[in-house]
Amino acid sequence: MADDYYKTLGVSRSASAEEIQKAYRRLARKYHPDLAEDKEQAKQKFQKVQHAYDVLSDPKKKELFDQFGSEFAQGRNPFQGGQTPNGFDMEQMFGGAGGGGGGGGMPPGGFEEILKQVFGAGAGQAAGPGGGGPRGFPGAGFGGRGNTRSRAPVKGEDIQQSITIPFATAVLGGKHQLSLQRASGKVENLTVTIPAGITTGKKIRLRGQGYPSPEQGPQGDMLVTVQVAPHPAFERSGDNLLLVLPITIFEAIEGAKIDLPTPHGEVTITVPAGSSSGKRLRLKGMGIRKSEGQASDLMVELKIVVPEDLDESQEQLLQAFADSLEPVTPRAGITW
Repeated sequence: MADDYYKTLGVSRSASAEEIQKAYRRLARKYHPDLAEDKEQAKQKFQKVQHAYDVLSDPKKKELFDQFGSEFAQGRNPFQGGQTPNGFDMEQMFGGAGGGGGGGGMPPGGFEEILKQVFGAGAGQAAGPGGGGPRGFPGAGFGGRGNTRSRAPVKGEDIQQSITIPFATAVLGGKHQLSLQRASGKVENLTVTIPAGITTGKKIRLRGQGYPSPEQGPQGDMLVTVQVAPHPAFERSGDNLLLVLPITIFEAIEGAKIDLPTPHGEVTITVPAGSSSGKRLRLKGMGIRKSEGQASDLMVELKIVVPEDLDESQEQLLQAFADSLEPVTPRAGITW
């Protein structure tokens, strides 16, 4: 009794090509002999899955299987007696009868000729001792050579992985190590190269680090999604970096020279006298330096920090200082 290839793949008869391929990849990975403990049993199941996919992924084979089921799968002629079951229109599928005849839709040579058109020159011959049918028809008698159309091996499925990298690595670029446990139980340590300026959500592809191909094709890739950890002082501002720099009220009034750490070393900046909170200083080229030579800036936003818990004498000194200044109206421009 022939297998029901839809049941083998675990899909409905109305499944789309995408659903069939997805089911095949899942089962092929599950029963791949290289990944299984019982390799012989896995090999048998893997071959059944492969057979089913070879039929259902080919539109002509799938149409014949849908029409004739087990008889088609076993290589028997379902047209014996001149009948075409279920109203199957051979003229529509194979372009009418060959030669100069004006008969029905069956091409000259009968069902064997149909099989040759679908599977190649060797189709339609009964399998002899030791002979095998085409891939997709276990035990079928379609001949041993020239009976399948070549197609590229299916690539292995990709692996999805996520990593969190330090803010400094995202800005400067660098290397990040991750560990991956394979289906065999083996743990591998992989090195991910981080490009300078990468942001959260970006993906890095590690070629050939995915699942093995179910049919000796290329191995899949690993797609690494990057998350960038926050920094306690620096943050991204578009392509630039931003640092909110606390300064004292006296540094703001009188101006000051301040040593400042940056991703590219320590620099000395000048705070202009009379600076207010929110004033921004631009340090050109001190932000993100990408591999192509582009460099963004570091924006330094000043924030005046007012002392807390003043004693009475300090409050009196501040009041005297305030009284000595010219009257100002800093909120005069605020309207609704």
